[in-house]
Amino acid sequence: MKQSLMSGIAAACLVATPVVAQGIRDSDRRLDASEMTEILAGRVVEFYDGSKSRYGTDGSYRYTYTDDDPPFLGQYTTADDSTVCVTFENGASRCDHFVMDGERLILVIEDGTRFPVRNLTAE
Repeated sequence: MKQSLMSGIAAACLVATPVVAQGIRDSDRRLDASEMTEILAGRVVEFYDGSKSRYGTDGSYRYTYTDDDPPFLGQYTTADDSTVCVTFENGASRCDHFVMDGERLILVIEDGTRFPVRNLTAE
């Protein structure tokens, strides 16, 4: 019983934290631009650390680490290789990937860190 409980806790911890430097896996399904827009536009993507990315239907982007933090604002675009690129108001930009790992949506950032999506809700 104890071992089963510990296995369950360990599995939950693996899901709740990012997996470092694994990048896009052969088993991941890449999304095209229309799928990305369908999934992201008008939605709030919440990660297990509590941070949220908001993708407006007008291409606007808003990221907050916590609900009380000031937002990072910008504009986003999607591409056919599962890429979402954000150009921030301060001039910085970044491109990351959203992929499907089975039924789970995963954000894979430049360094290969994988962030499973906790919730995907309407904005």
